Amino acid sequence: MNPHTAAKTVVQKRIRSAERELLDLSHRIHAHPEQAFEEVRASGWVAERLSAAGFDVEHGCYGLPTAVRATVGSGPLHVALCAEYDALPEIGHACGHNIIAAAAVGAGIGLAALADDLGLTVTVLGTPAEEGGGGKVLMLDRGAFDGVDAAMMVHPAAAETDAMPGTAVSQFDIGYRGTPAHAGAYPERGVNAADAMTVAQVAIGLLRQQTTSTDRIQGIVTEAGSAANVIPESSRGRWIVRSDTLEALTPLKARVTRCFEAGALATGCELTVSPVGPDYADLRPDPTLLALYRANAETLGRTFHDGATAGAATDMGNVSHAVPTIHPMLGLDCAPAVNHQREFTAACVTPTADRAVLDGAIAMAWTAADLAAARDRG
Repeated sequence: MNPHTAAKTVVQKRIRSAERELLDLSHRIHAHPEQAFEEVRASGWVAERLSAAGFDVEHGCYGLPTAVRATVGSGPLHVALCAEYDALPEIGHACGHNIIAAAAVGAGIGLAALADDLGLTVTVLGTPAEEGGGGKVLMLDRGAFDGVDAAMMVHPAAAETDAMPGTAVSQFDIGYRGTPAHAGAYPERGVNAADAMTVAQVAIGLLRQQTTSTDRIQGIVTEAGSAANVIPESSRGRWIVRSDTLEALTPLKARVTRCFEAGALATGCELTVSPVGPDYADLRPDPTLLALYRANAETLGRTFHDGATAGAATDMGNVSHAVPTIHPMLGLDCAPAVNHQREFTAACVTPTADRAVLDGAIAMAWTAADLAAARDRG
């Protein structure tokens, strides 16, 4: 057995030997869902597990109390493994971030003892608030990925794909302020904030006729009055705009903003637009890393499906513009359940999900080892 193959065998055995701890981590995070920037328990459990594995751990870094940085090794090739752990409102871990966190920790554990022998510096980054808060963007801007040669993470989905076609996305809160009045006796004295939101929604509906097939405009109204006999003084909503690239996103955002301005103009309300976190860039997977990962995953018996649904977004996209990055999807064979459904929440703690944790960890660790070997040969 050649040294590289032997090293990969050791990595796999170390991950397999940590199976109980990794699956316990995945299930605990799943059972205690925490939303963006509130992942106190999840980030703490990730930090504890990495500290026990010999990593130098900082919990609460880059100005984010629930961010984690754990490093081992001092080799010239620096690989970052990203662990997400935030959940969605009401439906919990319906995007499977418990699997992402456990797989990243597992890959780190697998590489820890051999990092220096392989010529690696391995950093596991606990990245909060992927579901809208842009934790990775904030960490990127604050230096978390400085000096990193490759960044990796895995993400569960209904089907196995090597590259998610991640779009650029912007999320923002909309608010209208009007004037209340008795809706029956003095309606003419009111300025209707709910009407302003309705006008904007109609304008957006018409705008969709002139957008591209991959553009997406989505929103919810979170407030639109409290009594039917009172002209609504305020209305609020949260909206998301998506496009293929950041360059295409900018003009689309401007057009959508004008729809909200139309609501204010038509009714006389005051409008406020407040960004919810930074914009997410489109995801640009690195082809070399992707080929290595796919070969390793297939060696483990995973079967890839060509094509993937467009429209999803991730703050890993911003990382991919700065560092060679991959973000493959681990199929859970849970169709018809898909991400962001309660049925997918349940699928993320099944035996298939547990296998995805271990396979994802091994495939990423093997990819880091392959990358180090290629660097040595080059």
